[in-house]
Amino acid sequence: MNSLTGFARNLARALVLVLWFGLWLGPGVSSALPPGLGDAGAEIEHKFIGARKCKKCHGKELMGDQNGIWQKGPHRSAVATLAKPASLVIARKAGVSAPPSEAPECLVCHATAYGVPTEMIWKPLNPEEGVQCESCHGPGRDYRKKKIMDDLDEARKKGLWDPSAESGICEHCHNESSPTFDPRRYTLPDGSTTGFDYDQALSRIAHPIPEHVKGHYLELREEQKAEEKKAKEGN
Repeated sequence: MNSLTGFARNLARALVLVLWFGLWLGPGVSSALPPGLGDAGAEIEHKFIGARKCKKCHGKELMGDQNGIWQKGPHRSAVATLAKPASLVIARKAGVSAPPSEAPECLVCHATAYGVPTEMIWKPLNPEEGVQCESCHGPGRDYRKKKIMDDLDEARKKGLWDPSAESGICEHCHNESSPTFDPRRYTLPDGSTTGFDYDQALSRIAHPIPEHVKGHYLELREEQKAEEKKAKEGN
């Protein structure tokens, strides 16, 4: 009975995700979106795969567990935030008639790949996971493999974005179109203020790869596996 209950629960969840995905990419969605916002407003040349694929490496302690940091951060909860009463108030003031969690104007910046053509999505993303890795680092279908990611130049060629060099990536959403955008949010070294500053914003969600791991993950991982095997045999 428990197995049947679990199956029913998983089936129901799958149907919800299919419905969500249909709402994301159904006819007319892209045309209804504000121009230039979110992933739908970016130049997409590679396919999305979702954070769960990234987790295979970036969920490991050796790599710095970027997935774990993201799970606790504001991007991961971006869609959940839309269901809060405060979001409804903000949406109404902005002239959004639909519930924020269903409104294209909100979802375009609160959910990765919202409004992106279906042919550019390799694996369906879970909309409940909000703003995922690829909104900032680029769709990962072609650079996801370890041997490619171990060579930064090759990864760039395959579609890995560099937010530090292209601040416009962040500003696809962090701009005046957002009803919560504050043009004086960040104070710069010269005392002036701005609505978005990459370095200060990054410090709030910092998720670096340890320096000694960069470019050496594969060999370090093999060494780690050998040590784990040795320890297991010793027991």
